[in-house]
Amino acid sequence: MTGITRRSFDKADETRPFEGDKGRLDLITTEDGSVGRAVFEPGWRWSEHVKPIAGTDSCQSAHVGYVVSGRIHVVMDGGQEEDEFGPGDFMVVTPGHDAWVVGDEPCVALDWNGFTDYAKPS
Repeated sequence: MTGITRRSFDKADETRPFEGDKGRLDLITTEDGSVGRAVFEPGWRWSEHVKPIAGTDSCQSAHVGYVVSGRIHVVMDGGQEEDEFGPGDFMVVTPGHDAWVVGDEPCVALDWNGFTDYAKPS
């Protein structure tokens, strides 16, 4: 392993499109784990654009991430919700939730935990 690694999401190891052309997940895999960049287009909602791929009733990924741009709203299966996450926000979201883009700007988020199997057919 080298002391410095440089990778680009524009040349990701894998890209997984969401249903309805509402965005994508770009995944980079390293010796230390995977990191993903998701681009959620306006109108994206997990229950409409990833649920058909995942085959679960709600998102079962645990997310540890950072919102680069745009806004996203998350609601837990039990009803708990946080105000929208926006640019500069760090977020931890446990499994069992739905989420959607707020507004007319794509939401771009980085995730160090929950994207390895995200939007991957079960």
